[in-house]
Amino acid sequence: MAVPLRLSLFHFLALLVLLPQPGARWLGASRTAAAAAARIGPLPTAALRRLYDTSNYGRLHLNNGLALAPQMGWNSWNFFACDINETVIRETADALVSTGLADLGYNYVNIDDCWSYVKRGDKDQLLPDPKTFPSGIKSLADYVHGKGLKLGIYSDAGAFTCQVRPGSLRHENDDAALFASWGVDYLKYDNCYNLGIKPEERYPPMRDALNSTGRKIFYSLCEWGQDDPALWAGKVGNSWRTTDDIEDTWKSMTDIADKNNKWASYAGPGGWNDPDMLEVGNGGMTFAEYRAHFSIWALMKAPLLIGCDVRNMTSETKEILSNKEVIQVNQDSLGVQGRRILSQGEGGCGEVWAGPLSGKRLAVTLWNRCSETVNITMTLADVGLDGSSAYSVRDLWKHETLSAAVGTFGAQVDVHDIKMYIFTPDVSLSAI
Repeated sequence: MAVPLRLSLFHFLALLVLLPQPGARWLGASRTAAAAAARIGPLPTAALRRLYDTSNYGRLHLNNGLALAPQMGWNSWNFFACDINETVIRETADALVSTGLADLGYNYVNIDDCWSYVKRGDKDQLLPDPKTFPSGIKSLADYVHGKGLKLGIYSDAGAFTCQVRPGSLRHENDDAALFASWGVDYLKYDNCYNLGIKPEERYPPMRDALNSTGRKIFYSLCEWGQDDPALWAGKVGNSWRTTDDIEDTWKSMTDIADKNNKWASYAGPGGWNDPDMLEVGNGGMTFAEYRAHFSIWALMKAPLLIGCDVRNMTSETKEILSNKEVIQVNQDSLGVQGRRILSQGEGGCGEVWAGPLSGKRLAVTLWNRCSETVNITMTLADVGLDGSSAYSVRDLWKHETLSAAVGTFGAQVDVHDIKMYIFTPDVSLSAI
C-alpha cells in the first residue's frame, strides 16, 4: 500500500515525537540470529548455468528455517482493503479448508492493514480495533491454528501504517514480543510514514526483534522495491517486495512481472522476490489473463498469496488457483526463479519464459502478450536443453503428456493467454 492517507493534527504531533533528537541514534542492523542459508547447488550444464544465473543467491540470506519454498496463503488487502473484521478472517480460514486450497499449500491467513486501533494503549502497546476484532488476535490465531493454518499480521517500518494506524518504528522489540505472544506466524512489514530513514536501517531491527522472541515468524518486507531490496534484504527477511502495489489490470500485472524479472538471480530457498499478491478472481482481467498471471508468478517463484474473496470464488477462479501441477513448479525444491528467455514477433510480444526444476526438468511458458493470436516457437537450445535429445512434454493446463520434443517446440497461443509445460529428458527415446 504505497499511498497513505492524510495525517490529522494528532498524527502530525506524534510524528514530531518520533523524530530523532539532536545526537540521537536510530537502531542499526545487528547480526542475524542464524547462519547464512546454504547455496543452491550448481546447475548441471553450462547452458543452464548461463541462462539461469543463481550467483547472487545465498550471499546474504537470513536462515530462520522458513521460506524453503515461496510462501502460499491468502491476504486480505486486494479484495477487502480496510473493510475487514474477525468474522471475515475466520470464514476465510474455513473456506481455505473447505475448498481444498489449504491441502494444496495455501496455509497462511494474513491480515493486512486496519486490524489495529488508531492509537496505542496505556502501556504503549498495539491494540486490536475493538469494533472489528473484539475477540483479540490471540483468539483469532487459536482459531486459525485449529484449522491447521497459520496466522499473519501487518505492521509498518514507519511512524504509522499506510492507513494511519500505529507503526512499529522504534517499537520493534515490544511489538514483536506481542505478536509472538498472540501466536502470529507471519509479519508483513510496510513502508509508509518512514520519516525519510533508509530502509536498510529501518527493517533489520524488526528482524532482530522477531528472532529474539524464539518463535518462528515469517518476515515479509514490503519496501515497494524503492531501494532495490534484492541487493540487501536477503540478510533481513524471508521475502522482499520488488515492485509497487499490483492493480487488477493486465498492464499492472505485466509491468510488475517485468520489474521482478530483473532480480531473478537473487532468489532462492530462504528468501524470495515478491512482485505482490495475486489478483486472480477479483474481476479486472479475463480468464486467460488470470491464467497467465498465475503461471508467471508460479514460474518466478513468487509468493502465491490469494487476493480474492475465497468464500465466494467462481469455478474458473478455483480452477486457476487449484492447479496442482502449476503449484508444484512454484514449490519445487530446486528453488531457481524462472525468467524471460526470449521475445519474438512484432514488438517482442510473444515471449518464452523458463526455469530449471529438480530432476533435470525444465518449466517453460509460451506467453502471448500480443493483441492477436500468435505462434510462439523456440529451439530446445534456446532454453538451455540439449537440442539433439528427446524430451517428454507435459502440458500443465491441459494435464496431458504430449508427443516427445526434439530440436524445436512451439504452440499457438491465444490473446493474452499462456501455455505452460514441463520438459523432462526422455531416456527411452534418447537411447534409440
